[in-house]
Amino acid sequence: MHREVQVKTVELPLPQTRLDNRVADLGFTESDLLRMYEKMLLARKLDERMWILQRQGKIAFVISGQGQEGAQVGAAYALRPGQDWLHPYYRDMAMALTIGMTPRDLLLACYGKTEDPSSGGRQMPAHYGKASLRIVTGSSPVATQLPQAAGIAYASKLMGKDEVTLTSLGEGSTSQGDFHEGLNFASVHRVPLIILVENNQYAISVPLALQMAVPDVADRAHGYGMPGVVVDGNDVLAVYEVTQAAHERARRGEGPTLIEAKTYRLIPHSSDDDDRVYRSREEVAEWRKRDPIVRFQQTLLDVGVLDPARDQELRASIDEQVNDATQYAEAAAFPTIEEGDRFVYADD
Repeated sequence: MHREVQVKTVELPLPQTRLDNRVADLGFTESDLLRMYEKMLLARKLDERMWILQRQGKIAFVISGQGQEGAQVGAAYALRPGQDWLHPYYRDMAMALTIGMTPRDLLLACYGKTEDPSSGGRQMPAHYGKASLRIVTGSSPVATQLPQAAGIAYASKLMGKDEVTLTSLGEGSTSQGDFHEGLNFASVHRVPLIILVENNQYAISVPLALQMAVPDVADRAHGYGMPGVVVDGNDVLAVYEVTQAAHERARRGEGPTLIEAKTYRLIPHSSDDDDRVYRSREEVAEWRKRDPIVRFQQTLLDVGVLDPARDQELRASIDEQVNDATQYAEAAAFPTIEEGDRFVYADD
């Protein structure tokens, strides 16, 4: 029955060839492409450092987005930092970095230090937030960010502000009631909201086939009268293109869009998970061949935007940033007992 609905899933398997034409169509400069590559690589290097720190007992927990950086950077690049709202989920380190959070910000949060911009050292790691950038820190229960994001977008509409809200979640979260309630509210009120589902194939250990009976998460958009778009989540430019289209649609007052970015989580669900018990090493190895960073790196090399020397220079700079952030966060102060009621009660 859903095929009779006017809004339907759009497949966008955009190729990696003819990058010059795609870049011209998207209005990107070489600097834009290099910045996208840098943010993807920075997120990966920070993620890898956090795993080392956790295994050393210096931080308590890591939940990361290795393999999902293309979807995150592509989507975030379509937003206007400081003007649009971002309500991310716990794998969105690359998205937070693209909007403007720094490696220091993220490691301060992991260490639970007072300077953590999300909560002053109170939040769980990977619950990104920075008020000055309009990045809203989330709750640990999955999918709760969707009705909250719909409310933010509704407020923007009521106040007549030129603002768009983007919220993201994993495909496992689409089985939660909050997801469906949020979509229904957003569509009924035609709010300026983009819902990005980063479909990484597993809800912790539960594969997609055991989560839902439809082939695409985007099919669920039909029931709420909004467009559902399927995109290759490991193609950063393709994700940007569909997110930019959804952004323009939201600004025209045409309501929300659901984007499903098909990608893959390359590592365990978290530092407390052993993914060997529910997926084969062969499956992971096959997906590693589609790593969005390696893929984008090769494309930039092929078209001459990047060369080995420039790549090495960029990686050295990123290593310095990660080392600086680690040293800074380790030396920073923890919250004191006297700060126990900070953010709980209003200051006089």
